[in-house]
Amino acid sequence: NKTDTGVLGCSLVLAVSGFYSARDDVVELNPSNFNKEVVQSDSLWLIEFYAPWCGHCQSLTADWKKAATALKGIVKVGAVDADQHKSLGSQYGVRGFPTIKIFGANKNKPDDFQGGRTSQAIVEGAMTALRSLVKERLSGKSGGSDYSRGGGGGGGGSTKDVVELTDDNFDRLVMEGDAVWLVEFFAPWCGHCKSLEPEWAAAASAVQEQTKGKVRLGAVDATIHQGVSSRYGVRGFPTIKVFRKGEEPEDYQGGRSRGDIIARALDLFSDNAVPPELMEILSEDSLKTCVDSQLCVIAVLPHILDTGASGRKSYLEVVMKMADKYKKKMWGWLWTEGGAQMELENALGIGGFGYPAMAAINARKMKYALLKGSFSDSGIHEFLRDLSMGRGSTSTVGEGAWPKITTVAPWDGKDGELPAEEEYDLSDVDLDDVFEKTEL
Repeated sequence: NKTDTGVLGCSLVLAVSGFYSARDDVVELNPSNFNKEVVQSDSLWLIEFYAPWCGHCQSLTADWKKAATALKGIVKVGAVDADQHKSLGSQYGVRGFPTIKIFGANKNKPDDFQGGRTSQAIVEGAMTALRSLVKERLSGKSGGSDYSRGGGGGGGGSTKDVVELTDDNFDRLVMEGDAVWLVEFFAPWCGHCKSLEPEWAAAASAVQEQTKGKVRLGAVDATIHQGVSSRYGVRGFPTIKVFRKGEEPEDYQGGRSRGDIIARALDLFSDNAVPPELMEILSEDSLKTCVDSQLCVIAVLPHILDTGASGRKSYLEVVMKMADKYKKKMWGWLWTEGGAQMELENALGIGGFGYPAMAAINARKMKYALLKGSFSDSGIHEFLRDLSMGRGSTSTVGEGAWPKITTVAPWDGKDGELPAEEEYDLSDVDLDDVFEKTEL
């Protein structure tokens, strides 16, 4: 089977079979009822996986029925024709017949039954497992389904940033929330899902940090939460869908590596994000955006008397265009007038000349880089692109600490005015005397 995205996945095969009759206390299980009867059940289950042609299975039948009757109302006893329902047997690693498994606290990770094959031994094994289950519950341990499926392959991320979604919380978190969601519908037994798990977890952590929670990664155990899974037509595993508020969900079309997932998430963030605010540095509080951001871009513009309002606005438009271009980076964007923050300029090596200038600061490392090229779309883009790729030389900000920020009034958006000159009364000044005194 293939998922809707065309990638080979895992799917349930529905069929029916019968080895035990309805008159027995053994519950005949198959893929169509296994999830409801076993996985979603709070009961302890003993399940035999058998093949009708297996002589040992035929010999076990009478004792299995007898044990089921003895345990009725205490422990559930079931049976799966794993020859007919090969998919169900392979989900739980059944390689020989009969195989008996104990489905206890965590239904997704059953234990192998190690006891004898007589009805007495089966009942004793069931009661031992039941006591262990009760003991776990008394100690507060939970063996319920969660996203940490014990999947194989690679580390690189904790599952803490993958939101476990259920039939109960899906609408509240995904459909009614403001975040964009990438949601994986998985089955605990699915090999492709297990391979995806570490990639999904690593991507979730990176996306959480880089988008400040504006894009989230979630996971739905589709074998348990069938309501939401069937609502969105999930037929194979893993299925990944994109959910945006007020829009119909769409199938995820990207690759399954953490890099592919992160890239798609950042594209989604970029598509839905508003450009960051470009703020003037007015006081110490203005630098908070630098402390909270991975990178802070500071433009130092010429004095208003040198450019007028129209010239300053054109410089600001260049910076805002770049802020929009790099908005998915979640950087901080600030500007100041040349000469207004001299200590900051000195700390960044700008030194009171060469306006307009630009510096990009990593507040965590207190390192900065200066724009060497032109203060233009192409020049700034090349500067920021190199920084994004880890290229370019850096220096330490001042003495490794933020310089003092002067409190100033915000720009009013108007042309500057020359300061009023003092008037002098020259009626009492003897100009001839002045010239004589200054003559060499």
